[in-house]
Amino acid sequence: MKTAYLDCASGISGDMTLGALIDAGADLEAINAAIRSLGWSNVSVTTSVVKKKGFRATQVKIEHEPENKHRHLHHITKMIDGSTLNDRQRALAQRIFFKLAEAEAKVHGSTIEKVHFHEVGAVDSICDIVGVAVAWDLLGIQRAVASAIPTGTGFIEIAHGRCSIPAPATAELLKGIPLAPSTVPHELTTPTGAAILAALVESYGPVPAMTVEAIGYGSGERDLEEQANLLRLLIGEASDRPATETLVLLETNLDDVSGEMIGHAIGRLWEAGARDVYTTAIQMKKNRPGVMLSALCEPAVAAALEAILFAETTTLGVRRLQVERHKLSRETKTVATEFGSIDGVLARLEDGSTRFSPEYESCRMAAERHRVALRQVYEAAQRAAE
Repeated sequence: MKTAYLDCASGISGDMTLGALIDAGADLEAINAAIRSLGWSNVSVTTSVVKKKGFRATQVKIEHEPENKHRHLHHITKMIDGSTLNDRQRALAQRIFFKLAEAEAKVHGSTIEKVHFHEVGAVDSICDIVGVAVAWDLLGIQRAVASAIPTGTGFIEIAHGRCSIPAPATAELLKGIPLAPSTVPHELTTPTGAAILAALVESYGPVPAMTVEAIGYGSGERDLEEQANLLRLLIGEASDRPATETLVLLETNLDDVSGEMIGHAIGRLWEAGARDVYTTAIQMKKNRPGVMLSALCEPAVAAALEAILFAETTTLGVRRLQVERHKLSRETKTVATEFGSIDGVLARLEDGSTRFSPEYESCRMAAERHRVALRQVYEAAQRAAE
């Protein structure tokens, strides 16, 4: 399986990602052709070779006329739908923008339909995202893994004034993603970079077992005193055998907590980075019906989840088990149906067969757009995948 590893030692941004993809071999002219098809004949991506702390890297620049325009998600979606991007490129780009819209809506108390894109609605940010989606597809990347993410420290000026790093939308997008400590007094991870992670990266940790075929270095604009401002991208073939990861399973039995309190605790566990949260009906002492509340998580967040269980429930003890989980290799896949393009995940079983799971949000939006039952869209997506 073609796998990409994002080494984010100096964070991640849209231009750094696009630069790394081009440096790894993505065709610049094909990327420019796709961007021009958005309706911008006078916009282009240019590249230059730079050095950061002695290391060579590719820096991209978006050449365009000045503009002062804010856009909504539907404006950008319309541009993408009317472009020459293929189905997978279109789906990847829209997934990134949808993640951005969700985060912006959350921090501003709005909806994804009404929220304004400020910085990320500008020409250069749209080009970065569309360029990344096109390059991702051109390189045939099926799965992505990333390192822990540093955000930097200090303050930045955004459309809404001065705010601390990470910016509110960036922080929202990074929920559930492991962060790395950094004392660099600058913004290392931007909202666009965080949206790329949230939309395209499957897991976080060290470099997976793979045979490296290409390496790309994407440069950030700023020169940092502390380190090279680079994003390193490794691309290669990884085994299709189920991957193994070590996780922590937290469990506690409850028989004196209301359903409302359990529901609230579950929500907090998800927000704190749990991989899975579920309840099991059990029988407890004195024949009382109870609930076993379980949370599966990475070891790094186990203590935080345990603290939530103690704070939000009446438990006096939490069981902590170290477990190994085998994961099927999987890739994002977009299928064409009578209701439009539907995103999903294609899992590969050990015998070589595949199983397609349509993405709920993609199906929901298609069902609302065409005024049909959600079940019809799911069934159409399954038929298309087969």
